[in-house]
Amino acid sequence: MYSIAILAQSFRPAKRAMICIFVCTVVSLLSCNGPTVKRYGFLTMLGHDTISVESITRQGNTVTSDEVDRFPSVQIRHTVVSLNDDGSIQHLVMDIRTPSEPPRQRDRKVVADVTNNQVRLSKIDSTGTLNRDFPTGGGIVVAHVPQMYSLYELYFVAALKQAAATKLSAGSSVQMRQFYIDREFDRFPLGRATVSLLDSGKVAITHDWLSGTGEAVMDSGNNMLSYSGTRTTYDVRVKRLATPPDVKGAADRFEARETEGGFVKSLSVRDTTRAQIGNSTFTVDYGRPLLRGRTLLGDVIPYNRVWRTGANAATQFTTTTPIILAGMQVPAGTYTLFTAPHTDEVDLIVNKQTGQWGTEYDPSLNLGRARMISEVAATTVEEFTISIMAADNRHGTLVLEWGSFRWTAPIEVR
Repeated sequence: MYSIAILAQSFRPAKRAMICIFVCTVVSLLSCNGPTVKRYGFLTMLGHDTISVESITRQGNTVTSDEVDRFPSVQIRHTVVSLNDDGSIQHLVMDIRTPSEPPRQRDRKVVADVTNNQVRLSKIDSTGTLNRDFPTGGGIVVAHVPQMYSLYELYFVAALKQAAATKLSAGSSVQMRQFYIDREFDRFPLGRATVSLLDSGKVAITHDWLSGTGEAVMDSGNNMLSYSGTRTTYDVRVKRLATPPDVKGAADRFEARETEGGFVKSLSVRDTTRAQIGNSTFTVDYGRPLLRGRTLLGDVIPYNRVWRTGANAATQFTTTTPIILAGMQVPAGTYTLFTAPHTDEVDLIVNKQTGQWGTEYDPSLNLGRARMISEVAATTVEEFTISIMAADNRHGTLVLEWGSFRWTAPIEVR
């Protein structure tokens, strides 16, 4: 094939000049009409700790991201997302490296293919390929990684496009389906998310993974300028960066810090309480979110809704003998504990399902529901705490404390 220069040499000088001008004009027009390339980033802070750093390139319906997060172990991600015109995901490929894992388990790839009716998720690692298909019901499909905010931005952009197409106004909400990348596909199928439209360019989000309500500020071009988790159990603050950050440098620092001091300590940790009352042994396994100066009741923990009573996975309660808890007959075994706070009282719920995520509450599996004693704590409790206090060989108290509240329920060993 002839180059432009060689082709032009076969014509007279005047014609050569005209051909060069014509070709350059065409090339210029084609480049101007192509999708605009946007480069930017997100920085996520939890208190004084940097939790994630992300560099993003977007051109048309293709979003490419390089990201590192500590949640709580360091994970380094390269992601390419192809979007439909409505903002929903059509195809996603994410390569994930977890440096703290054994060598054969450090690298994995997650691929998602979305059609009108299903999501096919594939996880490829050293053990092989795991495939799962989930029905979507024709809904808007988005992807979730806890501290990857380019994906959160896609939630909001898709919701705003849907709102514009259906002429929704402030106060309305858009329903979505979400798939999880960092959780086992066979245990956690598609979840649900709701994006609510607020005034002044703000949007709010609730979903199956999140305890509380996150809030973002969008500009007129549907760019996420900031995100706040103040009203959730993770009080993260996210800001948009006009210049893509140095993700590799951040990943190197995160890895070095993890090697020296272990996983980041400031996220909600998992803890276990053990106690003995007479011949009965009790175990409570639960997540412990931090207060961080927030308003809990009526905000992070909404009134008149079932709360997971901690963070992340559901709170597990085990008794080795039959007991009476808050007046409920509880046989020996393992259960999950939920609570439902109201403006002047709180209910304790004992549920027979176990091993589920904290938002997977099935009331049909309730063993019972009873009133707790609600008090004001003597001192502010920074980290959510569950304890069991023995009074004698047959009696004790289940205690839940966080911030300014102290909820208790009597225990009697049968």
